[in-house]
Amino acid sequence: MLSFISSLSPSSEAFAIFITENYVYNNRNSVVPKNTAQKIDSFLKTLKSKKNDEEISSFDISDKQKCFIIKVKNKDKSFTSEESGGSFFSYIKKFKDIQNVELFVDSLDLNKEKLTNFFSEFIFGINLKSYTFNKYKTLNKKNLDKKINFKIITSYKKEIEKSYTYYNCVKEGVFLTRNLVSEPPNILTPKSYVQEIKKLSKLGLKIKIYGEKEMKKMGLNALLGVGQGSINESYLVTIEWNGKKNSNQKPLAFVGKGVCFDTGGISLKPARFMEEMKYDMAGSAVVVGLLKSFALRKAKVNAVGVVGLVENMPGGNAQRPGDIVKSFSGKTIEILNTDAEGRLVLADALTFTEKKFKPKIIIDLATLTGAIIVSLGEEYAGMFSNNDELSENIFNASKKVNEKVWRLPLDKNYDKLMDSSIADVQNINYAGGAGSITAAQFLQRFILEKTPWAHLDIAGMAFSKKAANLNPGGATGFGVRLLNKLVKEYYE
Repeated sequence: MLSFISSLSPSSEAFAIFITENYVYNNRNSVVPKNTAQKIDSFLKTLKSKKNDEEISSFDISDKQKCFIIKVKNKDKSFTSEESGGSFFSYIKKFKDIQNVELFVDSLDLNKEKLTNFFSEFIFGINLKSYTFNKYKTLNKKNLDKKINFKIITSYKKEIEKSYTYYNCVKEGVFLTRNLVSEPPNILTPKSYVQEIKKLSKLGLKIKIYGEKEMKKMGLNALLGVGQGSINESYLVTIEWNGKKNSNQKPLAFVGKGVCFDTGGISLKPARFMEEMKYDMAGSAVVVGLLKSFALRKAKVNAVGVVGLVENMPGGNAQRPGDIVKSFSGKTIEILNTDAEGRLVLADALTFTEKKFKPKIIIDLATLTGAIIVSLGEEYAGMFSNNDELSENIFNASKKVNEKVWRLPLDKNYDKLMDSSIADVQNINYAGGAGSITAAQFLQRFILEKTPWAHLDIAGMAFSKKAANLNPGGATGFGVRLLNKLVKEYYE
C-alpha cells in the first residue's frame, strides 16, 4: 500500500514536485528547504524562458540528490492523471541508481478533493506501468526484481488512502489478468487455470466448476467439441459475487473465452507466431480479474463471471471440419473450420449463462477474430450489441479510462453468410468479408431470451509487443478498468 512521510528527507536521493502549466508550484508548509527551493525556482525560470513543453524534467540539486519536475496540464480527459503517472515511471526508470523517490503531492496547488483525485490516479498509473512478469527468468534476478520505492508527502493522507483503495483493487484485478495471460500454455492448462480461479473463493466469491462429464450430461457439446482433441480436460467455471445480498437485483453477467492454447486444431495454424496463441484465453482472464476486483472493492452489485476453458489441439480424437454438433441451446452447428473455435466455446457459455442466471445484461469478451485487428488495429476493441443503451454505456465508460471500443453493426442480412445447408448454422463465413461481424452475428444466435448483450472482440487489445502509456508491453489487462468503470457508474 501507500507509504507516507511528514517532510522531505535531507538524505533523500530523489524527490518530485508538481508544477502547473505556468511553471508554478506551492511550497506548502515549507516542505522544500529554502536553499533547495531557490535552486528549483532558478531551474523553473530557465524552463519557462526556453518554453520547454516537456511533461517531465529533472536536474541535480547536488551530486547526491535529484529533483524531478512534473508538469500537470489542465485535465481535458479523465485518464490524464493516470497516464502522467505512467510517463513518470518510465522516465525515472532511466536512472538506474535511483531506488527511492519522495513525492511532494501538496506542491500542486489544488483544493483537497481535486488533489486527492489527481494523486490517486497518478499513483494508479505508476503501478500499472510498473508491472513485470519475470517469474521464469533465472539470470540477473537481483536487477530484474529491483523496485522503486515511493514515499508521499501530503497533508491529505487519510483522503488519499481512502480514494486510492478503489484504484488498488482494480490494479489487483488488472495484474491477475496480465499474469494469467502471460503464463506459458504448458503451465496454464485448463485444469491449472481452474486451480487459480478456486483461490479466489477466499475473497468471498462463489466458485462452481463443471467438468467434462457434467457438461456432457448438460449438453454443452459445442464447447466440448473444441477440447476433444486435447489430453487436457475442458471446464466451465462460474464465479459469483453477491455485493447486494438482500436484493432481488438480477446479476450482471460477464462471459469469457478461455482457449488456453489454440493450434487451430485440424485446421492447423501456420507455425509463425503460433506461440502467441497462449493469449487466446485473454477474454476469460479479464472476467476472472474483473470478479476479483469486485470482491476486493466490495462492489455493491450482484455479478457472475462464466468462463469456458479448453485447449484446441489436433489429436486423434480432434473435431473435424464437416462435423455437426448440437449446442446447449439445442441449435446444431456445422463445423467448417476448427480454427473458428472460440465462438463455439462462447455459444454454449452464453446460452448457459442466460438460462441459469437470467442476468440483467451479458457482456462477453474474446480474442475472437484476426479480422478485428485489420479493422481497428491495436487502438480499439470491436463492440457488437443488440442493445443501444448498453452500447452507449460501454462506449462512455471506455472513453473515461482510455480503453477504447468502437461499435460495429449487426444486421440480419449477415445471417445469410452463416446459414448452413445441413445444420442450423455454420461456424465460419466462407463467402468472405465481414469476418468480425459474422462472428458476432453467430454469437447473437445463442442469446435466446433477448437479454441486453454486448460482445467485445479484444483480439487487438489483449496483448502488445510494444509498450503503451500504462502497459510495459505484453499482456495488457484490457477490459478490467473499462468494466469496473461501467459497473461503478451505471449499475452500483
